[in-house]
Amino acid sequence: MAAASGWLVNPINFSENLGSGFGPERGGALKGRGVLVRFDSLVRHGERRSQGLRWDAGRHGRTSGMVVAASPPTDDAVVMTEPLTKEDLVGYLASGCKPKEMWRIGTEHEKFGFEVGTLRPMKYEQIADLLNAIAERFDWDKIMEGDYVIGLKQGKQNISLEPGGQFELSGAPLETLHQTCAEVNSHLYQVKAVAEEMGIGFLGIGFQPKWGLKDIPIMPKGRYDIMRNYMPKVGSLGLDMMFRTCTVQVNLDFSSESDMIRKFRAGLSLQPIATAIFANSPFTEGKPNGYLSMRSHIWTDTDNNRTGMLPFVFDDSFGFEQYVEYALDVPMYFVYRNKKYIDCTGMSFGDFMQGKLPCIPGELPTLNDWENHLTTIFPEVRLKRYLEMRGADGGPWRRLCALPAFWVGLLYDEVSLQNVLDMTADWTMEERQMLRRKVPITGLKTPFRDGLLRHVAEEVLQLSKDGLERRGYKEAGFLKEVTDVVQTGVTPAEKLLELYHGKWGRNVDPVFEELLY
Repeated sequence: MAAASGWLVNPINFSENLGSGFGPERGGALKGRGVLVRFDSLVRHGERRSQGLRWDAGRHGRTSGMVVAASPPTDDAVVMTEPLTKEDLVGYLASGCKPKEMWRIGTEHEKFGFEVGTLRPMKYEQIADLLNAIAERFDWDKIMEGDYVIGLKQGKQNISLEPGGQFELSGAPLETLHQTCAEVNSHLYQVKAVAEEMGIGFLGIGFQPKWGLKDIPIMPKGRYDIMRNYMPKVGSLGLDMMFRTCTVQVNLDFSSESDMIRKFRAGLSLQPIATAIFANSPFTEGKPNGYLSMRSHIWTDTDNNRTGMLPFVFDDSFGFEQYVEYALDVPMYFVYRNKKYIDCTGMSFGDFMQGKLPCIPGELPTLNDWENHLTTIFPEVRLKRYLEMRGADGGPWRRLCALPAFWVGLLYDEVSLQNVLDMTADWTMEERQMLRRKVPITGLKTPFRDGLLRHVAEEVLQLSKDGLERRGYKEAGFLKEVTDVVQTGVTPAEKLLELYHGKWGRNVDPVFEELLY
């Protein structure tokens, strides 16, 4: 996942699902001319600024002779001689603050690969061939786990695999939406150029429309065994989340703690509107599933310890420290040591900080472990050293450009952001929760106060357009793809359902052509 951040210490792929979000395949220590640098020294009590340890992710990922490791983490790279403190964890989040001129846009999107002849999901062997061919033809570096190729890296872009083989691009941190959309187009061109020769297609949709869980191949990435065993214990839909969903999300920066709070609140309040506008997952195993965004609904019964609308973000006391306290309460998934994932499901990071983690007693966590833990939390908006907007279904390429445009116009323009905060200031926790619950079913037709959510969405879309215009990069055109959706109140999912009941003759197979990249 793109780190939209000038403070890039450890660019693990942080995705919505588990494919690349759970693990340090691109993590590791910072190497400075052969010297391994302790993570904890980077963010102690604000020292990062005075020491000048700033990584500009918009440039080269290196400064003062340091390079970011792209290989799996060296487990002995960071030997903790003293425990991490809560101040260290808060400082880690605060190190994301950066001046407006350094704000970037990081977009990531997932898609389903399938055999054109049978519509069946790609098997790992086909994915490996695809990755190897892309690497060779377009000069990407391979990311390996043991003998398996599990991803590619080129500059600040990463290609990775979700649990069921969903193919993800985690884009570079970029300055404008024109660069973002060009990156999407370039990626799709490269993938198609190789995939078409193999008889493989890619589908832009939020939930696997045809195949059941038993039909989905499992990717050979160590953390998935841990996840597959744990998910059914904490929710009924976690395996569906892992293996059958695709998203598009954008990652955005903040300048200060107060700016983070404002953007976090605006993002949470409006996330159901983004879910509605981009709703694109109405089919399960060949039939309508009763939802417009099945993907969004799935998150409501995946693991309630780590998902949802985070009401505490709206408390007067909220800030980096309160998010750290929340994250410390979220049960752990794993620790990565000696190139292996150790099952620590249900255990406490707080115990880890005291050297009392039952799965590895006596060991203390590094900031690398903390960063990994933060990626195992899945609220509708997620805080790391930037904010991730996580509410939208995957879709066709124009929508992959529209989603970041929607949020950039709202959150990167001060006037639009203030207007959003004013508009949503009197929304209650119950109203936000109601929208979260109902929007996956009724989309923009969800009743809200004295009208429909569509009426709010029209106002919000105008604020986004105005914000983009004020940015001065001629980016407002990227919202054309969703303007009709908002004006009519008809979501992409409802258009698919209309085709299913009409032209397609109640057969879901044509969706593979309709939404083919």
